[in-house]
Amino acid sequence: MIKAIFFDIDGTLLSFKTHAVSQSTIDAINKVKQKGVKVILATGRLLKQVQNLGNIEFDGFITVNGSYSITTEGEVISKRLIPRKELESLISYQENVIKFPFTFMVQEGSFINYVDGTVKGISDLVKVPLPPVRDLRTMIDEEVFQINLYVDKLTEQKIMREALVSCESSRWHPTFADVNIKGTNKTVGIDAFLRYYQIDKSQTMAFGDGGNDIEMLKHVGIGIAMGNAGDDVKAVADYVTDGVDDNGIENALNYFRILD
Repeated sequence: MIKAIFFDIDGTLLSFKTHAVSQSTIDAINKVKQKGVKVILATGRLLKQVQNLGNIEFDGFITVNGSYSITTEGEVISKRLIPRKELESLISYQENVIKFPFTFMVQEGSFINYVDGTVKGISDLVKVPLPPVRDLRTMIDEEVFQINLYVDKLTEQKIMREALVSCESSRWHPTFADVNIKGTNKTVGIDAFLRYYQIDKSQTMAFGDGGNDIEMLKHVGIGIAMGNAGDDVKAVADYVTDGVDDNGIENALNYFRILD
């Protein structure tokens, strides 16, 4: 019996075409909640960037890829930060080796060293405002949950190898990568919520579409990839449903008889 379901946002709940959650998805999730199933978001976004999700009442939020997990009531149940030395290393690397845009994600928002066309493209895609430009060196003593690199995969690998050795990266877009302290991904938040609600991992399900969902789909009892997911995501899933624009969540919940 499924007792908790975890949902990615972009490309899973939110369509990249409509930038909204379909009514079929809203209705299906609300029906699941009525059955007593815990419904929890699992996203790379900050909590303040969670928006346009209809009238779904979530039971908790796994944000910045597992770096910060909080209940609807505001109780923080898990937090992981990027060390100061890694922040200094990245700033120095960007100044002296390769110039590229990157953000520091802190509680009050996401801040960037400079904006270019790649940054604007990602912002347009997910319909969030451009991050404010700031001298990121002034932020190295703050609690930084995640770094975002606006680079291609090869550049990302070089940066991770040479400047962010105690961190790891994941990506859901060809020109954008999430960076967290090693050992941090959405499964950290999942385990925190399972302890909090005293639910066994075998009683869980998750939906995702991006590279930062792979560990989550492998971790839960039933991992479901959206039809619009990449091949690497589909390869680890227990089931591949229809796309986000084709009622994929509702169809999968029906397939596994969660809505009966």
